[in-house]
Amino acid sequence: METSSLRLLAFDTSTEVMSIAVCRPHQGETRLWQHTAPGAAQASATLLPAILDLMQQAGLGFAELDAIAFGRGPGAFTGLRTACSVAQGLGFGAQGLPGGRSLPLLPVDTLLCMAEVARDTLGAGAGFRVLSLLDARMGEVYHAAYEFDGTAWQLHGSQQLQSPQRVQLPTGWDAECVVLAGNVFDLPGAQWAFDPVAQRLPVLPQAAALLRLAPALLAAGQAVAPEMAWPTYIRDKVAQTTQERAAAKASAVV
Repeated sequence: METSSLRLLAFDTSTEVMSIAVCRPHQGETRLWQHTAPGAAQASATLLPAILDLMQQAGLGFAELDAIAFGRGPGAFTGLRTACSVAQGLGFGAQGLPGGRSLPLLPVDTLLCMAEVARDTLGAGAGFRVLSLLDARMGEVYHAAYEFDGTAWQLHGSQQLQSPQRVQLPTGWDAECVVLAGNVFDLPGAQWAFDPVAQRLPVLPQAAALLRLAPALLAAGQAVAPEMAWPTYIRDKVAQTTQERAAAKASAVV
C-alpha cells in the first residue's frame, strides 16, 4: 500500500505512544518523516509543537497538504480528544492561510491502523487475516477482525469492547491462520476464549500506517470536513455517579 503522490500529515495519540508522520513526493519517490514520543495525556502539550517541527523538516506548509489523517479511536480518552481537536484546528486553520482551502480530514480507526502495522511488519498480502487487540483498561480490550484483499481492508463484524475471555474470532476463521496484533498479551490474568495457537504480534498504532491507509480511504470518500471529525470511543462511560455507586454497593450487600 503506497502513499502515491499525496502530501499527507498523520498522527495518532490513542495509546501511551504518540506517533506522527509526514510524507511528500520527491523526485519520483515518496519521502517520509516520522516522530515518536510519549502519548495519551502527555500528547496534549507536545503534539502540536512536534507536528510543526516535522512539517518544517519536510518543507511543507499546511495549505499544501492533500489531507490530514488521524487515529480516531478507540483508545485513551484524553489522547483521542487531543488528536481530534488538533486535527480540527489544523483543518480550520488551513483555510485562513495564503492559498488556503478546505483541508480534508481523514479519521481512521485505531484498530484498522494496528492491522495495517501488522500486515506491513510481516510483509503480508492478499488473504491476510488479523485480530487487532488494544488494551482498554478496566479488565477489557477493544478488538476487531480484518482481512486484507491485496488492495483494501475488510472489517468482519464490528469494533467491540469486551473482557478477554469473551473475545471470539469470526465464524469460519481458523486460529492457526490468524495473526493477533496488539498490546494485550501481557495483561495479568487475561484468559482468551479461543485456543491461543494464533501468531501473536505486539504492535501499537503508527502514523506511517495511517499514511499507507490514507490513499484508499480518500478514494473511498472517507474524508470529512473539520466540523465532522470526531473520536470513536466505543466505551461511552468510564465512571459511575455517586448514586450509582451507592446502589451498586447496596445490591452487593443484599
